[in-house]
Amino acid sequence: MKISVAMATYNGGKYIGKQLQSIIEQLDDNSEIIISDDGSTDNTISVIRSFNDKRIKVIYNPAKGVIKNFENALRNATGDIIFLSDQDDEWMPGKVNLVKKYLEKYDFIVSDCFIVNDEGEILQNSIYSLKKSGAGIIKNLKSNNYVGCCMAFKKDILAVALPFPQKIPMHDIWLGFIADVLFKPRFITEKLVLYRRHSGNATYTSSKSGFNLYQKIKFRINIVRYLPLLLVRKMRISAK
Repeated sequence: MKISVAMATYNGGKYIGKQLQSIIEQLDDNSEIIISDDGSTDNTISVIRSFNDKRIKVIYNPAKGVIKNFENALRNATGDIIFLSDQDDEWMPGKVNLVKKYLEKYDFIVSDCFIVNDEGEILQNSIYSLKKSGAGIIKNLKSNNYVGCCMAFKKDILAVALPFPQKIPMHDIWLGFIADVLFKPRFITEKLVLYRRHSGNATYTSSKSGFNLYQKIKFRINIVRYLPLLLVRKMRISAK
């Protein structure tokens, strides 16, 4: 079963070497790491190239932003199982094999994680305890628990998820909504990622959101309004 790791990068040279090493150690020769780079101006690309690993494929997506950057990576993923990866985290040993076992029964897996600082020191032992994480449409519309770096899913979900609509709040919220509505998700208790939070992060996942109340309501309305689109996509796939 082929594994695709979809990663979005932008000026991630400081940490991406450790992240790639933690991933590569868990992949077989048939797997791939699809990296979409959003026009990095630091040494991100040179660090990636230094691995000289044929499983790593870099595609360019200049000045499109984090959502389109992840969409670009996912469009180019060819695996049976898709893992999402941030550029600045580290995977725990055994993550891939454990998640593969869970995906024999479920369609979409979210793991727990440690939250760490720039130096890798643990700030929070469990993001689940911080966010009271779990599946459920209403629960996740109130407060999103689908953290992208902790997610993996079967390729069937991409047929429904892509292309991303224009006004989704974030790629992981969109994918989690699809999982809750149309597939079989499971939040597992194992902590499989060192989730690094620092000043350069693109999201507010483990801290207070930077969005105001109006923006939060608008995001949720935009997500729900795409429900008919999801159902149509799902029916077309089922009819094939």
